[in-house]
Amino acid sequence: MKRRNYGRDTGLSLRMLATSGMLGLVYVGFFLVLLWAFGDSFGLIPMVLVVVGMAFLQYYTSDKLALAMSGARVVTPEQAPELHAMVDKLCMQADLPKPKVAVIPTDMPNAFATGRNPKNSAVAVTEGLWRRLEPREIEGVLAHELAHIANRDVLIMTLASSFAMLAGLLTRWGLFFGGGRDRQGGAPVWLVVFLVSILTYVISFILIRTISRYREYAADRGAALITGAPEQLMSALQKIASGMASIPQRDLREAEAMNAFFIIPAAKELFATHPPLEKRLANLAKVAREMGRPV
Repeated sequence: MKRRNYGRDTGLSLRMLATSGMLGLVYVGFFLVLLWAFGDSFGLIPMVLVVVGMAFLQYYTSDKLALAMSGARVVTPEQAPELHAMVDKLCMQADLPKPKVAVIPTDMPNAFATGRNPKNSAVAVTEGLWRRLEPREIEGVLAHELAHIANRDVLIMTLASSFAMLAGLLTRWGLFFGGGRDRQGGAPVWLVVFLVSILTYVISFILIRTISRYREYAADRGAALITGAPEQLMSALQKIASGMASIPQRDLREAEAMNAFFIIPAAKELFATHPPLEKRLANLAKVAREMGRPV
């Protein structure tokens, strides 16, 4: 059964739409520059094919890659009956097909979800999270991850990053795969495209991380609506954040590659993929008031 919808966060939806629109405009401008430089050349085609292939691979193997990178082990209902029971219950409440369920053998308290669509997805929790959190708090975390799956965030972030990947390759490899037409006067074509690629990459890098943070807010709200109890996730986020303090810095650095997946990043970043904890808690408190829940 679906939980009652307590209304959309209109402000969040508008911010996501505006940021996505800005990213789209950046990509349109970048594409027009590429057409100008390579309109009569086939030099760009191999680069585009590489990027499309990488995006395709990332999208269709996202669940397997994320599980492999984290060292997660898929578990059966017999091996983890309580965890499977929680996922079963939440999937019924969210009207979602059941994803693969995995456990990560680390003391770091964290969790993530991945997969290209609800039918091909996985949710994983660490042993540290299972030991540190109460059942109701684990349900809040799992509901957040299921919201990511329901919102098709892997698809959204893959699409959002495709042209950024192309700009990054052009910047790194200096147009080795291109030729470009000679121009009379002005800056050389290769220099123009190189500088535009750098600018496109930098701007898209910031905008993509902004979109990622908005997706976290949306997943937090989704978790509150699935469970009907925002305070569960609020308590879980606070415990996870405080539990990170007891994890050795070496272990946190080793897990940095998974920051974009985890419910709370293992280490701080200059351009974070997640919003600050305080803002997430404030947004969840707002949802709780909308639902008439005590906070």
